[in-house]
Amino acid sequence: MSKPEYPSVATVLRNPDHLFAFGFGSGLLRPASGTFGTVAAIPIFWLIQDLSVPIYLLWLIVTFALGVYWCDRSSKALGVHDHGGIVWDEMVGYWLTMFLAPAGWLWMLLGFVLFRIFDVIKPWPINWLDRRVHGGFGIMIDDVLAAVYAWIILQTVAYFI
Repeated sequence: MSKPEYPSVATVLRNPDHLFAFGFGSGLLRPASGTFGTVAAIPIFWLIQDLSVPIYLLWLIVTFALGVYWCDRSSKALGVHDHGGIVWDEMVGYWLTMFLAPAGWLWMLLGFVLFRIFDVIKPWPINWLDRRVHGGFGIMIDDVLAAVYAWIILQTVAYFI
C-alpha cells in the first residue's frame, strides 16, 4: 500500500482547514511530521502558559473542538483518514500535556518527550481507539489520551521534585 500524497505548500496555505490541520504548515515537514507539529506547538504554549486555569481549560476545549472540525474536513478533502501531515492533534496534545506544568524550558522539553513517547507507542486504550474511532474525533482523541498519560507522569515528576 502506498503512502498518501502530501498536499503542496500552496494548497495548505490557501485552505483554512488544511492550514490549521497541518499545524500552520509544520505537518508538511518529513519525516516525523507529528514531531514537527509538536515542535510547532511549543511557541504557542510559551504564549499561553500564564493563562489562568479556567482560561487555559477553555483554550484546550476550544482547540480540541476546532481540531475535530478542521481535521475531519482536511482528511475528507484529502481522501485519507488521519493523513500523516495532519498535526493539529499533536499540538493540542502537547498543550494538554503542559497543563499546570511548572514553568521553564526543562519542563517544556520533558513534556515534549513524554507526549511524543505516548503518541508513538500508543498504549491501550489509545491503540484500540486509533483503530476504531474515525473522523475528526478519531484523529484527535488518541492524541488527547496520549497527552493524559504524559500529563500524569509530568505531574508526578513535578510533585516529587
